Amino acid sequence: MERKKNTDFILTKPLISLMAVICGVSVANLYYIQPLEAQIAASFHVSQNAAGIAAMLTQIGYALGLLLFVPLGDMAERRSVILRMLVLVAASLLTVGLSPSYAVLLAAMFAVGLTTIVPQLIVPYAAQLSRPEEQGRTIGDVMSGLLIGILLSRAFSGLVGSALGWRTVYLVAAGLILILTAVIRCIFPKSESHAGMSYTGLLKSIPVLAKSQRPLRESALNGFFMFGSFSAFWTSLIFLLETPHYNMGAREAGLFGFAGAAGALAAPFIGKAADRKSPRFTVGIGVILSTLAYIFFSFFGYHIWGLAVGVIVLDLGNQCGQVSNMARVQALGDKTRSRNNTVFMFSYFIGGAAGSFLGTLGFQHLGWPGVCAVGLTFQLAAVLVHFFAYRKQETLE
Repeated sequence: MERKKNTDFILTKPLISLMAVICGVSVANLYYIQPLEAQIAASFHVSQNAAGIAAMLTQIGYALGLLLFVPLGDMAERRSVILRMLVLVAASLLTVGLSPSYAVLLAAMFAVGLTTIVPQLIVPYAAQLSRPEEQGRTIGDVMSGLLIGILLSRAFSGLVGSALGWRTVYLVAAGLILILTAVIRCIFPKSESHAGMSYTGLLKSIPVLAKSQRPLRESALNGFFMFGSFSAFWTSLIFLLETPHYNMGAREAGLFGFAGAAGALAAPFIGKAADRKSPRFTVGIGVILSTLAYIFFSFFGYHIWGLAVGVIVLDLGNQCGQVSNMARVQALGDKTRSRNNTVFMFSYFIGGAAGSFLGTLGFQHLGWPGVCAVGLTFQLAAVLVHFFAYRKQETLE
């Protein structure tokens, strides 16, 4: 790693790879619980519905963390914020693994979600340290780690939890976070801080940024619909696999994550394409791919090969959207990177929650066609936003 003349750092491939690993390991904290709910319910003698409250609290904590902590990256030095959040994440994970009661577990899971916002600090940090002409590629490389972490976390917790128990999953996770914290402290460079605004002023400025930046509003709206369709599928997949048509279970649902991970490997190439063409161009490709995936699910969802092919196309489309939208958001200005990222990721997360809820509802009432109808509705909205509502914006990029 060498310095530019202006004292900024030139990111090396090993450092970018480390950032990708940190994003993947960190974001996995949000998803470990999904295959472990039955074990946790049995351990504390509560119903599986009650165990689902822990997963819900994790997501609520994450939403609050996005709003309360990610904007700090625009005020404080980003490396210091990342280190402090990682220490808090490790403490929360350790508390989960050692929880003596279900009430303690619920509080700890909320804390896990609240503090697992490190990936949303690292992406602006990586963008700040990279050359302007390489930001798309850098974001794509870092995002590949985050996306693989999401897809493989369920498989990891399912396999480790079934062999060694659910507590081991969280104790191992805490250990991994502590190791990464030590590595970051030794290797990561410090970034420039922007201390000219109070924390209250920082939060009050977020709606102003959304109102004044059309590309940010477009990316946030597109992310809402794209991640909504993505979440509708992954939330409902287990219900389809458990039907008499497949007679499969959680293990097989987790293994589909490996098919999705194949698409995650394309994230660096998406970032390069965004640098060469424009991020908006690759967002459009993502919208088309995700829509095609749901058309494929509609016709071939009752064939295992159809699901596998659809998963790869859906994941590739979602990544085209997320990586490219992130590149657009990060190009809007250095001093507002973290707050812009807060607006985008909060909308993205809310869209995912809406997709999960509506996908489950669709399956309960109409089965797999209901899930496909929900996904296609989200994708139709994404098509309208990208190709019609914000079409004039294309001439400005």
